[in-house]
Amino acid sequence: MNINEAQYYVYVVSNKSRTLLYTGFTGDLAGRIYQHKNKLADGFTNKYNVNALVYYELCESRDAAIWREKQIKGFLRQKKVDLVSGQNPEWRDLYDELVSG
Repeated sequence: MNINEAQYYVYVVSNKSRTLLYTGFTGDLAGRIYQHKNKLADGFTNKYNVNALVYYELCESRDAAIWREKQIKGFLRQKKVDLVSGQNPEWRDLYDELVSG
């Protein structure tokens, strides 16, 4: 990917007890998760404290990220759980790793 090209991500955030899942896409993953963590984003994630980054993937384009977000949102819960567990078996919050590394 050219350094001047934008990068887009699809991500899943969860609450502390890992019972709720929210899927979104963004061109600024660290910034977007910061918004969730600091309740700067109104809506579901703010209302239910869904702010732990448990899954993300880089997409080839904005359109690909939107398509993948819609695909994941359409998954049954178990398929979402399997997706997260495949990349992050402990369901740890990946935000600190994202911003530090």
